Amino acid sequence: MKLTPELIATFRRQGYVAVPGFFNAAETAALQADISRLKRNNFLRNVATDGDGKTTSGSKQNLQLCPANFYSTLIRSLPFAPKVIDAVTGLLGEEITLHLDQIFLKPGKTGMGTAWHQDNAYFKIPQPLRGTAMWIAIHDATIANGTMRVVPNAYNSLLPHERDGNSDHHIRCFPDESKADTVELKAGSVLFFCYGTPHCTGDNTTDTERAGLAYHFLCEDQTNEQFYTTERIGNPRPRLTGPKATGGFEEYGATIAGTWDGEVARANRQ
Repeated sequence: MKLTPELIATFRRQGYVAVPGFFNAAETAALQADISRLKRNNFLRNVATDGDGKTTSGSKQNLQLCPANFYSTLIRSLPFAPKVIDAVTGLLGEEITLHLDQIFLKPGKTGMGTAWHQDNAYFKIPQPLRGTAMWIAIHDATIANGTMRVVPNAYNSLLPHERDGNSDHHIRCFPDESKADTVELKAGSVLFFCYGTPHCTGDNTTDTERAGLAYHFLCEDQTNEQFYTTERIGNPRPRLTGPKATGGFEEYGATIAGTWDGEVARANRQ
């Protein structure tokens, strides 16, 4: 799926763009089934705390798995899918690296949102428009179940951040929420937002769970050699395009490129 020039221009102007129906029904069903498997096997952990940043909450849940590719060949293969590479290179440029992947799951009623923050407060790349998150709605994401909110045209300035007392590791900032856009998405749709865009999610007030799967990509010109050589278990940061890309073989010891369709079919058979 090549993004239209209009979508690319929107991303570069306001720091985010939504793409409905990016993944088809079979792909979406496969992701739903795989994330249900990971939850069922207790790979996701609750990062919500009782306000002190330490004590795990007994009443609120913000379930996460980061990175997730270590536990799922489907999730590992997704960034190598041609339509993902086409979309991300259209937004960022020709030489792309996968920075990180993670799952966020908000159970019904008890699911707690993630506070306002900018990804670049964590990652600190020189040019925040040269990195993007790709947030995939695994289930329909609505206002009621705490969908994503973003502040457009705010990516060039890094806001002050502080520790979030409602999480065991997150930080938070305080943008002007009156300028925020709320983005509702059908399952399988995608929200791209650059590293500088302030964003948050709300609480899930519905009876059913809602999950999002997020990948972070950046241009190789925003990295250095230490970025690739620093060991991160389960997070090898594969080069997806460019002269040093090997289809995942260098990072995983196996060729991952070309496996997406097969992984989708396999997940839907289980």
